[in-house]
Amino acid sequence: MPLPSPTSVDHPLARLLVVLAATLVALLVTAASVGAAPDAKAPAPDTIVKVTGNAAEGFGIEHYDGSSTFPPTHSEALAECQEYSAKVGRVRCRVEVKTWYRDLVATKRALKYAHRS
Repeated sequence: MPLPSPTSVDHPLARLLVVLAATLVALLVTAASVGAAPDAKAPAPDTIVKVTGNAAEGFGIEHYDGSSTFPPTHSEALAECQEYSAKVGRVRCRVEVKTWYRDLVATKRALKYAHRS
């Protein structure tokens, strides 16, 4: 009995190639029907686009997706650090608060600079 030729659809390798080709076509059609690829230049939804206020009166942080956050004022945040029972925890909290508000001021300044004409 002669062996089937590899080009025959009855050959297992040919059937596998047909299945793989059909799967690839289905994937390409599905990807094309989902819509255009998202804009590669669009920022992530949680990207900060605007910072208002100051540490004493409180900051307002606006994100690209339209959401906003309003962290506590600097003094409120430092007061919350006093709730830690261990001195190490209080010191770590104060350093984090000072760093956070310093970075908010820097972000506000950078955004203001970036939006200048």
